[in-house]
Amino acid sequence: MASQWFVKVSGAFKEVNEAFVKVSGSWKEVQEGYIKVSGAWKQFYQAFVATAFVTQSSTTTVTVPTGANAIHVRQAVGGGAAGVSGAEYDKSGGESGGTGGGSGAYVANKVFTVAEGETITLTIGAGGTNSQQGSYPNYNAEDGSTTELAGSSTGTLFTLAGGGGGGSSGGTSPNGSMRTNSASSGGAVSNLATALTSGSFKETDGSTVSIPSASSLVGGVITSFNQSGSGVAGTTGENCIGDNCQIAGKNGAASYNGAVSGGAGNFGSTGGSGTTGSGGGGGGAQPQSAGGAGGTGEIIYRFLRVT
Repeated sequence: MASQWFVKVSGAFKEVNEAFVKVSGSWKEVQEGYIKVSGAWKQFYQAFVATAFVTQSSTTTVTVPTGANAIHVRQAVGGGAAGVSGAEYDKSGGESGGTGGGSGAYVANKVFTVAEGETITLTIGAGGTNSQQGSYPNYNAEDGSTTELAGSSTGTLFTLAGGGGGGSSGGTSPNGSMRTNSASSGGAVSNLATALTSGSFKETDGSTVSIPSASSLVGGVITSFNQSGSGVAGTTGENCIGDNCQIAGKNGAASYNGAVSGGAGNFGSTGGSGTTGSGGGGGGAQPQSAGGAGGTGEIIYRFLRVT
């Protein structure tokens, strides 16, 4: 039930978010409050407990529930970049495999202060999908998009840039010079608010646990508290020289500091797609296979009341 309980202080009603009673000389926090109405006991108060985790994979808004004053982000990541398409040069005796996409920046196991009742906007970065931006054979891959968490009153809590797509230049088709493949890039973290590193809160089972020792604060793909970091670049594509040579595209970058693998580079078929912020694999040549799509970003979160 909602924790809405009011007392009158100096003529004005104030909402009670925490209640204590003195028992044998010690103050004890009230977990539940009841009042007898027409001979029956009715509950009017319950201490706020952690909400269930929500996995958000598309942009939305949510309202901080009554009684909550913090958001626990188990993990969040920007979108991964697409891998670059391969190119073939049969008549000039060579092939070119595409560069793997870069991965998005991430945060993990962080707790941020928010305001009860404010609107939280969760912007989820899409993965890049276009592996053939430009004109043959000088393709560039589409970047991943930004993931962001922001409150209407507390402001931006973090911005996680998506991975950057690789590219190529200098090639002429179909009988001219080989193209030069260029690297992809990892997304960076910005606008990172200060996270809470102490305090206590009630778990869903009603038990009181401490920050940062609670086991629920080290869950997810990264098992350390209060983490953040940039994404990384995928493997840069290579060329091969010689009649009928064959070369595969390169792998996309892993996300979450290596915890989630990127898409695999392929030969003769589309590169593998990334998952949860990792980069798509580059496509190989012969024929010019497309690069894989980057993984979509995400935010996994829940609300707490930290004291």
